Amino acid sequence: MANEKYKLTAEGKEDLEREYREILDVKMPEVVRQLAEARAMGDLSENADYDAARDAQAKLNQREKEIEEILNNCIIVDSGKKNKTINVSSTVTYKDLTDNENYTVRIVSSVESDPVSNPNELKVSNECALGSALIGHKEGEVVTVKAVKPYDIQILTVK
Repeated sequence: MANEKYKLTAEGKEDLEREYREILDVKMPEVVRQLAEARAMGDLSENADYDAARDAQAKLNQREKEIEEILNNCIIVDSGKKNKTINVSSTVTYKDLTDNENYTVRIVSSVESDPVSNPNELKVSNECALGSALIGHKEGEVVTVKAVKPYDIQILTVK
């Protein structure tokens, strides 16, 4: 990850900053408290609470460093709204020409993608098959998504 430039939407950067503050201000102090309580129980060699708190602390430290790396090496991307060209942060409605259904997705960076957490706003990575097929295209164009089973889509709207 070192010295890689991460493309983020403004919203994605705010989400990471919020997560970072939560780790530092809420989660880490809670883990420190749990460690202190576990130490107070005495023998640490067979103390499951202590082991669990140490694991949680290690995961939080790792995530804290990941977020620092991303925030220190990110660029905020424009959605390309002016010329309707699809870019990171564009919201795209397209028709899948296989099933003739319309779908709406938001293109985000790979560090922001979360295709399952919010069914009302499907966030797909600019690096996945669908995201990379859409990047650089405009309304009305038909593009092929190079997935395991390739399929064609028609771009209906770009916001």
